[in-house]
Amino acid sequence: MSKVIFITGVSTGLGKHTAEYLAQNGFTVYGTSRNETRIGGGVHTLMMDVTDVLSIQKAINTVLEKEGKIDVMINNAGMGISGAIEEATTEEIRLQMDTNFLGMVHVIQAILPSMRQQGSGTIINMSSLGGICALPFQGFYCASKFAIVGFSDSLRMEVKPFNIKVVVIEPGDFHTNFTSNRVIQQKAKNNSPYEAQFNKTMGIIEKDETGGLHPDKLALKIFKIINSKNPCQVYVVSSFEQRLVPYIKRLLPHKWFYSIIGSHYGVK
Repeated sequence: MSKVIFITGVSTGLGKHTAEYLAQNGFTVYGTSRNETRIGGGVHTLMMDVTDVLSIQKAINTVLEKEGKIDVMINNAGMGISGAIEEATTEEIRLQMDTNFLGMVHVIQAILPSMRQQGSGTIINMSSLGGICALPFQGFYCASKFAIVGFSDSLRMEVKPFNIKVVVIEPGDFHTNFTSNRVIQQKAKNNSPYEAQFNKTMGIIEKDETGGLHPDKLALKIFKIINSKNPCQVYVVSSFEQRLVPYIKRLLPHKWFYSIIGSHYGVK
C-alpha cells in the first residue's frame, strides 16, 4: 500500500512541483490550497486555509476517512511580507506569523492524534535559509522561519516515543512565483525613510530568487527523505554557495558574519 502524503500550499511553486512529483512516483498525494485548485500528476486537491482551524480539521478528516491514515505531513504553505520592521502594522505582522508559523502549528496539532494512534509518521516542516540567516527588510518572514526551527526541535523530542519523525527543510533561493507574490508593506510604498535602501536591497533579493534553483530539485530531495528509514533532522537545499552559509555562521563572530550578509544586500 502506497504512503499517503498530505501537503499544504500546492497551488503554485515548490508545493505544486513537489506534490506532482510525489504523485507521479507512486505516492497517494493530497494537496491543499486556499482556493479551488487543480494540478496534474494525479494529486487529489482540497480547499483548506491554514489560518482557519476548522478548515484544517475538515481537510484532514476527509483524507483519514478516505485513506485511513496519513503517513507524511509536509507543511509547505507560506507567504512573504517585506518592509522595514519599524513600519510594519500589527495586521501585517499577524498575517505573516499566522500563515507561516501558527498555520503550521495548527496543522500539526490536528494531524498528530492519528499519527500517534498508528505509531508512525513523518512531519516535514518547510523553514528557509532565512530561518538560519536573517535578511534586511525580511524581519518578520525570517522570524517566522526561525520559529519553525525552534518549534521543530521541541516537537521532535516530544513525539519520538510515538515513532514520529520531524524533519526541517531550509531551502535557499528557488525560481518560483514566491517573488511575484510577495506582499510589500503599505508604509514601504508611501515615502518611507527606508525607501532607497529598501528598493536597493529588494532588487538584490529578487535577482537572487529569479536566478535560483528549479523547484524539481527540492521535490527530489523530499522524495528521498520520505524513502529514507533514518532521515536527517535538517536539510539545507540550495546552491553550493548558499549551503556554506550555516558553516560560515558557526565559524565567524556574529558581527563579522552579518557584516558580510549586509554587504551582499547593499547595506553599508
